[in-house]
Amino acid sequence: MTGPLPGGSAAVAAWAVAVALLLGTVPWWAAASAVRMRVRRLPADRRAAEADGGPRGAPVDVAVLLELLGAALRSGAAVPRALDATGAALDEASGATPDGAGLRAAADALRLGADWDSAWRHATDRLAPVPRALRGAWTDGASPSGALRAAGEELLHARRSAARTAAARLGVRLVLPLGACFLPAFVLIGLVPVLLALGIDLLSG
Repeated sequence: MTGPLPGGSAAVAAWAVAVALLLGTVPWWAAASAVRMRVRRLPADRRAAEADGGPRGAPVDVAVLLELLGAALRSGAAVPRALDATGAALDEASGATPDGAGLRAAADALRLGADWDSAWRHATDRLAPVPRALRGAWTDGASPSGALRAAGEELLHARRSAARTAAARLGVRLVLPLGACFLPAFVLIGLVPVLLALGIDLLSG
């Protein structure tokens, strides 16, 4: 029959359990601390963005912008008039925006006789689908409806592809933090009790 556990061995086992529990909680404490720091920084980040003159509202999505242009052109407006009206609508909805200014500048340049590429010289990169879709309507007199619809579908397809790629990358990047969280739990729940039981049996045997 096994004799009573010596006092020194019991103290060693208790210290081992305490150290294992402390090491197992380190990842959770670190994650909680990082989250608290980020939450405290959010108001300061927002104030800094506003002080730098950043946009206070999200810009209008380019796919929506293409739909607005299509509606204006289907109503019978010419290309410069549609661009001007859409730019004015963007400025009215979100304040003075680079997108609205780019559309209105292109409209003014086309009215003054500028060629198609020169008219879009000051447009933002976000507006790149617009001149590509409307080039045929301006230079060849083709109907812009199909081109605008195709540009919108191409933009949505590119976004879905980018979202799938980002999701796949996120899955790969989550492997390490999840492992860092679950490995201590596996050690504490699965290995530590077994090792302690074996150690106690050996010390008391």
